[in-house]
Amino acid sequence: MNLLDRISRLIRANLNDLLRRAEDPEKIIEQAVLDMKEALKEAREQVAAAMAEAKRLEREVESHLKEAALWEEKAKEALKAGREDLAKEALRRRKRALDLAEGFKAQLEEQKGLTDRLMTQLKALEAKIDEAEARKKLLLARKKGVEAAEAVRRMESRLERHPALEAFEEMEARILAMEDRHEALKELDGQDLDKELSALSADKEVEEELLRLKRELGQV
Repeated sequence: MNLLDRISRLIRANLNDLLRRAEDPEKIIEQAVLDMKEALKEAREQVAAAMAEAKRLEREVESHLKEAALWEEKAKEALKAGREDLAKEALRRRKRALDLAEGFKAQLEEQKGLTDRLMTQLKALEAKIDEAEARKKLLLARKKGVEAAEAVRRMESRLERHPALEAFEEMEARILAMEDRHEALKELDGQDLDKELSALSADKEVEEELLRLKRELGQV
């Protein structure tokens, strides 16, 4: 299991625990980012340890190569002194040092490959954290928007059913009915006045006709 897989499992386990407890979404998002940052810290420590191990292996290779070179010089000195037996022993030790250098060199190559993979995973985790930070801001803004809209909806719902509003609407309806009745009475009063005026006009015409006839008959 590589570094990112192991870290992902740890983060997932932590978040699943929060989800089971029905924690607030904002708390879960914050915890996810915190877990990723903690994982990043651990990943950097592992990368640093891998790089330190590579440095140690490099020193081992250099040390054994230097040792092999020293034994070669000693073999030459032994031959110059006519000590072929010592020269052979020096060459055996040179070979042993070279073998060790090769062994450490092979380990060094493996360690460099591991370090490169860890560095790649570390950069991928850093990119994921940057993305999570950006998405966290957006998600929290959306959450606040939903909460505000829900608060408005609840307020509107309470206002629609509020007794004061119902009483206000009832009084408004009563006042409108009173205004309608008043207008109707005004209209009826106007009609009665018109009738009276019409009646007066008719009586006047009758009086004038009566006076005309009296004049014709010489009664006035």
